[in-house]
Amino acid sequence: MKKQELLALHHCVFRLNYHLVLTTKYRRKVITPQMMSRLSEIFGDTLAKWGCQLVEFNGEEDHVHLLFESTPAVQLSKLVNNLKTVSSRLIRRDFPVEIRKVYWKPVFWNRSYCILSAGGAPINVIRRYIEN
Repeated sequence: MKKQELLALHHCVFRLNYHLVLTTKYRRKVITPQMMSRLSEIFGDTLAKWGCQLVEFNGEEDHVHLLFESTPAVQLSKLVNNLKTVSSRLIRRDFPVEIRKVYWKPVFWNRSYCILSAGGAPINVIRRYIEN
C-alpha cells in the first residue's frame, strides 16, 4: 500500500481533499464547452488565491465537479461562497449572450451546493485504528 504524502504548515501536517458539486440555477442546461474551459481557469485561479489547488475539474451542462486540496486555515463555507460569486460574475460577464438566453436575472449557480471530504482511509478503517 502506498503511503500518503502529507503537506505541512509551521504548526501542523495535513492532507485535506474535497469534492465540490455546484449546480446551475434551476438546473438549466446552460454550460457550454467554452464556459466549462473558462470555469476551470476561474476555479483554478480562485483556489490558488486561497492557498488551495484544483486537482480535477469536469462537469456537464447543468453542474460541475471540483476536486481540490485545501489547508486547515481555510473556512470552507467562505471559500465555496467566493468560488460561486467570482465564477458567476465572470461567466456572466464573459458569456452574456448565452446566459441571457436562459436567465433574465443576474444568476448562475443554485444557492445550494454539495461538498464531501475525499481521500484517505474509509471511516471503518479509521474507526478500527482508533479502537485499537
